Amino acid sequence: MRKRNGANGKVNRVWWVLVYRSPCKYVHRPPTGDGRAAEERRRQVNQYAKISKDIPALYRRHTTSLIRHGILLGIVLTVLATGTANWAVAAEAEQEPQPAPQWRISSTVNYSSGSYGTDSRTNILYAPVTVRRMFRDGDVSLTIPIVSISGTGAVRLVGGTPTRTSTTASPTGAVAAVSGSNKGPGSSPLSSSTTDSGLGDMILRGRYYLIEESTILPLVAITGRIKLPTADADRGLGTGEFDEGAGVELTKSLGERWLAYLDGGYNIIGDAPGTNFNNQWWYDIGVGYDVTDHLHMSLFYEEYRALVNTVSNARDLLALSNYIVNDSVHLTGSLLVGLSNGAPNYGMGFGVRFRF
Repeated sequence: MRKRNGANGKVNRVWWVLVYRSPCKYVHRPPTGDGRAAEERRRQVNQYAKISKDIPALYRRHTTSLIRHGILLGIVLTVLATGTANWAVAAEAEQEPQPAPQWRISSTVNYSSGSYGTDSRTNILYAPVTVRRMFRDGDVSLTIPIVSISGTGAVRLVGGTPTRTSTTASPTGAVAAVSGSNKGPGSSPLSSSTTDSGLGDMILRGRYYLIEESTILPLVAITGRIKLPTADADRGLGTGEFDEGAGVELTKSLGERWLAYLDGGYNIIGDAPGTNFNNQWWYDIGVGYDVTDHLHMSLFYEEYRALVNTVSNARDLLALSNYIVNDSVHLTGSLLVGLSNGAPNYGMGFGVRFRF
């Protein structure tokens, strides 16, 4: 999901900041997710308006319909190439120095807890670092998380989101509770909880702005992402498979201080041995308000399709805040309340983002 880049993001959605989910939904949306798009785009457009006003739209490439990895990797590479080309063309035509690349580095710590329809509770600590490069017409980011999960293996992180992956709610046999083993996606849950920590799944994400906001039209962006299976699936930290997804983000200003958000997408979930996961559609709808010139707050309703049929879709309310300390430092916070047994009972997070 994406949550407001400028005043945050989407406080991004994910940009998916990456606050709670982004993002990854932990803002993955832009982060967040790292900030919501509308204000960030206004700043970007103002910054580059002078050097690009007389430049034709060159070097824009549209990828054809490839399969899974190719489609999403193509989106990411297109954003990277387009942004570089636009800067180079503008600088040459205006005979001005090429603008320095814009970078965002965000770090968040998120905690969630829930039973997810099982007989035991799963507690998850998710601490991603996201490096994002901003371009005139989009951005590319890489999220590298450290995770710690205390549970039976029935719940793990999928794309940065706590997700029930076991079809059974309790052990089907005498499964020993040994940390570091027996928690693969296709295994029965352990008889009691163990705690495992390590590197989580890295996420490569790209975003391209199709339509600028106008009096009638919202800001429209398309996104693509690839989840790299860098987490240890046997320790219950991930699924051990690639996932790919694409989505659309809409942001519309409502007066001087209000913003409306609508995001949606589809993820192709890789099947680990012994599993048959559902592919996942998702959406969120929200509203944001600039409390002051430095503080933006937003509230979202979210729903994600469950990966297994024995649990309800994940539904929750997510509140986000973004405080602008100065032009270089933003502070973010999040609070999540689950509305179904497919979501955590509650979650919270805190983060900081630097731009240079």
